[in-house]
Amino acid sequence: MIRQCMAIALACLAFASIAQAEEDIVLGLNQTQVSISTNFNGSEIIIFGAVKRETPIPNTSQLQVVVTVSGPSKPVVVRRKEKKFGIWVNTDAVEVDRAPSFYAVATSGPLRDVLSRVEDLRYKISVPRAIRSVGAPMDISDSAAFTEALIRIRTKANQYQLNEAGVSVDQQTLFRANVQLPAALVEGDYDTRIFLTREGKVIAQYNTLIDVRKVGLERWLYNLSREQSLIYGLLSLAIAIAAGWLASAAFAMIRR
Repeated sequence: MIRQCMAIALACLAFASIAQAEEDIVLGLNQTQVSISTNFNGSEIIIFGAVKRETPIPNTSQLQVVVTVSGPSKPVVVRRKEKKFGIWVNTDAVEVDRAPSFYAVATSGPLRDVLSRVEDLRYKISVPRAIRSVGAPMDISDSAAFTEALIRIRTKANQYQLNEAGVSVDQQTLFRANVQLPAALVEGDYDTRIFLTREGKVIAQYNTLIDVRKVGLERWLYNLSREQSLIYGLLSLAIAIAAGWLASAAFAMIRR
């Protein structure tokens, strides 16, 4: 009897894995590298792909697609300001353990319909789930408000994006999404994930990287500031003095 139950369980697992493998992702990007130069004012990443199947399209539910693009993550200190004696001062501070410098979510429909809360918790897809904040000082009772403030600030700066219905799906086979990268990008690898979902459950996933690097003068100044900080500081001071002298000379000529 036990052997029969085990055989049935193994058969169910095998069937589930076969059903899971029925749909897979074939992906393409219009660019896999973004170069940040002195005149960089943002970029657009076009993500397109197709669904590869071994069997006909299931008729049970509609196929949905979710795309996320995440920049390098690092700790962030969020401070609360209060007005005391007519002056705004920092009062409380909470360190968010890990927050992506850029995070975009594009979906083929409303996020609550495309993805269940359990799957969101498992894969950390939505913006709040992508931020990791474990603890806060004992004297702060509303630590969640600091994470919400971080999301609000970065959303306003276009660093955090949620574009519902931002993925177009054709015949449950072809899909396309556009992700706008802002001008203020942090250098590093941008993790790009694509999820196929049915009835809110993830049935397939694909990961790739977009390389974001500084080039030209921007790269030279960045390396100089990291490797030769003294020379970088003296150079900055010299440029500031020269700019001030030129402005003063130009103003004197205009007055004449």
